[in-house]
Amino acid sequence: MKKVRIIGAGLAGSEAAIYLAKKGYLIDLIEMRPKYQTGAHTTSYPAEFVCSNSLGSLDLLSASGLLKEEALKLGSVLIKTAKECSVPSGNSLSVDRFGFCKKINDIISSYSNINLITDKYEKIDPSIPTIIATGPLSAKELTQSIKEEFGCDNFHFYDAIAPIVEKDSIDFNIAFKASRWDKGEADFINCPMNQQEYENFYNTLINSETIALKDFEASYFEGCMPIEVMAKRGIDTLRFGPMKPVGLFDRRIETSYKKNQFYAVVQLRQDDKMANLYNLVGFQTNLKWGEQKKLIQAIPGLKNASITRYGVMHANTFVNSPMILNKFLQTKKYNNLFLAGQLTGVEGYCESISTGLFAAINLDKFLNNEQMIELNNETMLGALVEYITFSNHKKFQPINSNWGITREITGDKKKLKDKHYKNELRSKRALEIINKLTKGGRI
Repeated sequence: MKKVRIIGAGLAGSEAAIYLAKKGYLIDLIEMRPKYQTGAHTTSYPAEFVCSNSLGSLDLLSASGLLKEEALKLGSVLIKTAKECSVPSGNSLSVDRFGFCKKINDIISSYSNINLITDKYEKIDPSIPTIIATGPLSAKELTQSIKEEFGCDNFHFYDAIAPIVEKDSIDFNIAFKASRWDKGEADFINCPMNQQEYENFYNTLINSETIALKDFEASYFEGCMPIEVMAKRGIDTLRFGPMKPVGLFDRRIETSYKKNQFYAVVQLRQDDKMANLYNLVGFQTNLKWGEQKKLIQAIPGLKNASITRYGVMHANTFVNSPMILNKFLQTKKYNNLFLAGQLTGVEGYCESISTGLFAAINLDKFLNNEQMIELNNETMLGALVEYITFSNHKKFQPINSNWGITREITGDKKKLKDKHYKNELRSKRALEIINKLTKGGRI
């Protein structure tokens, strides 16, 4: 058996390990938890979700939905498992986070050729084919080694986690179940506010104390903005963001549904299979825990909320991928060293899983002297890889799947003004490319 080393048993590393195990490689999967904890993880299992439990939309006409479908067609075990461990969340894919990572642990344990090693990996060793997928909470020793090997700085931004409350502590005389515009099942719990309640909540929020951030100046990823930072952009920012009331109706109240029924709404999404735990959607925060409790209990319906996890913030590390990587996620300096996951500057669960799979596919090709796979920006995965390896960024920052990084569709300009029609063409184009790869035997 050929030996391969995978560093990090998060989403990207776990996907890569399972793919290469199926190919018959002898794998050392090195993960520092639980021997060295991160401050954001809570279990010893691989592939743990540390922030939201949602992987985003399943709709093939969305960027996130297309990325999932591409990954599934390329053989993703983690996306398949996420669907098996899903919890109700409308047209999104959300998982029972502990059920999911336990199942991934069982899958990894079922392969006799995966040797799971609990320890830190501190220094790059290119003598063994390796995928580094240590994620945004990489050990400082490893990031220092990357700096020394590749002659570039690592960059940082802060990521935030939302609080979780027990369902039994929610007051359903006030809160109600509904999905936006009544689409599908009523999968979300909604806590409505009138104008006075919202203004009281807002004033509590902007006057709450935060935990001081250390080590370096704070910068934030727009897709995971702390609620207190968002609120400082203006009193109505939250009402047009995570607390927007549009399309949410409490059918117990007799009123016209042609207008917004409420001034603002806090949504809660199921977090576990048993539906005992719910996380506050869009409520990533770095408030002190006492301040969080005061803020959460100021939300109508959550006055007596039992908080099982408070929101926290942590530093995310990503490397200068345009300088380090080529379009195969292979390092330019060492042919048998690949990088994957959020360490490369992709942001999001599906993005991490997909790049872990892509790096594994190409490492396998490389070791068998076959042509490696290159995807262009007509696919969502290809667009992500192209973005993080583009050498002319003025300021390289993390990116998640979005239509803006894909190649434009050409055709009838009048028809292309229809967003639904345009996204149908984009999705069809991408899946045709992926289908050619898989059906042509390249993967």
